[in-house]
Amino acid sequence: MNLSYWEIKNWFTAVDYTIVGSGIVGLHAALRLRERFPNSKILVLEKGPLPQGASTKNAGFACFGSLSEIIDDLKNHTEEEVIALIQKRWSGLQLLRKRLGDAAIDFRPFGGYELFLDNDAEGYEECLRRMPFVNEILKPLFKADVFAKEVDRFNFKGIQEYLIFNPFEGQIDTGNMMQALLKEAVSQNILILNSQTVTAINEKSDGVDVSLGDFNFTTKKVLFATNGFAGGLTKGAVKPARAQVLITEPIPNLDIKGTFHVDRGYYYFRNINDRILFGGARNLDFQGETTTEFGETDIIQNQLEKMLREVILPTTDFTVAHRWSGIMGMGAQKNPIVQQLSNHVYCGVRLGGMGVAIGSMIGAELAELV
Repeated sequence: MNLSYWEIKNWFTAVDYTIVGSGIVGLHAALRLRERFPNSKILVLEKGPLPQGASTKNAGFACFGSLSEIIDDLKNHTEEEVIALIQKRWSGLQLLRKRLGDAAIDFRPFGGYELFLDNDAEGYEECLRRMPFVNEILKPLFKADVFAKEVDRFNFKGIQEYLIFNPFEGQIDTGNMMQALLKEAVSQNILILNSQTVTAINEKSDGVDVSLGDFNFTTKKVLFATNGFAGGLTKGAVKPARAQVLITEPIPNLDIKGTFHVDRGYYYFRNINDRILFGGARNLDFQGETTTEFGETDIIQNQLEKMLREVILPTTDFTVAHRWSGIMGMGAQKNPIVQQLSNHVYCGVRLGGMGVAIGSMIGAELAELV
């Protein structure tokens, strides 16, 4: 970088906190640091022209876990761990809504649904059987039953008799949410630089040297909020998981409203105005989708179109308008990693595909470590 004196003076001199990643976690960390240290100099570095990863590429689900996903989690985590994780997701959604306002993020409380394919009778029966237990353990948090059976009024095809409805979930406009978050950060005198890739860090006794290609600057602390790209930082505890998505052209008289999960959350769809946004099918090719490369594949895109045609919109013609992908951060455990890595380096990563729900809380927790 060929920088002037002015650029070096205003952006890269006397930096107190450098945050790597300008997504939901990174910006919430910056905002919490501003609250804690009003006079500090906070710099956010982002390798993409817009927040990379998943923050501007997700489906905009204001959700905290489908019934089948929660039942799955109870097989691999303790009851206390599962409840704590759901509480963190729920609290994160409330924090996001409180910080930005429902109008700014276009929050719509249409509820969340889970549907079960005809060939998943076993999973369907298990969910119906265990629903009272899950409702019971979540009642202290929500003060009411979270999940209930509901008759399908959307004319889906090839599914079991009942949907599972959750009235506490909703949807947001991901683009509006990230724009509002960026505006809030700028209004709080947080410096954000895009297209900046951190190529190395070198920790010293009094701070960290940060390399941006052939340019170096010094900061007191570095906070990594790079989620799916944090494998090297965490010695492999975070693995990237690509999520492929498509969206239709507008569909006249579309009656589908809400957020919908299928197959333990591996498929998910929603309306966005009068379009259907549909993503998932990562479980068709776990190995191929464990990547930090953006892109779409035929095996997954064809399956998404097939399910749209046969299950979701069986009597409606549609055209796919656009396709994209995002990179999530997964791991053997669902719990996020929020920790101090060394004297001056910290990270908040592994959001488990729940960044909208949990990102604001993880950002705040990351800032509290400093």
